[in-house]
Amino acid sequence: WESTQIDNCPSSPDSYTALYDLAVNVLDPVIEYYGIIKLTYGFSSPRLTRLIKGRIAADLDQHAAHEINRRGSFVCSRLGAAVDFLVEHEDMLGVTHWISENVAFDRIYFYGPERPIHISYGPEMTHAIFEMRPSSDGRLIPRQISKPATRPA
Repeated sequence: WESTQIDNCPSSPDSYTALYDLAVNVLDPVIEYYGIIKLTYGFSSPRLTRLIKGRIAADLDQHAAHEINRRGSFVCSRLGAAVDFLVEHEDMLGVTHWISENVAFDRIYFYGPERPIHISYGPEMTHAIFEMRPSSDGRLIPRQISKPATRPA
């Protein structure tokens, strides 16, 4: 976005609702407990997503919230919304554990103790945690590491 400055606002009212739900139910509790967080990747419109080169999976990652693609389908059928963030000077594995015990969420992708986590909030609410592990060819492969039987109230 910084290099293009394109309009990256949601088109769908449901995207705004999903982003609000993510902020209130996930980010607010994390900020209340840890303090300031550093957002590294948030909402990504279909137009912005097309410009991103590299390892993204727009059809799975929920960063497009409820946006519609050029074919008239949801960019990501999981719906909800997602954000990647870092709590500086904290072990992100500890942050992930705290979230899993205290916050309702759909999915968390853990990339390492000093890297941002990806977290989503949406209709599936699987409460699943995945560790991203490098394969022999260098690609990151998700491995589910935890799926608590119940999610926090």
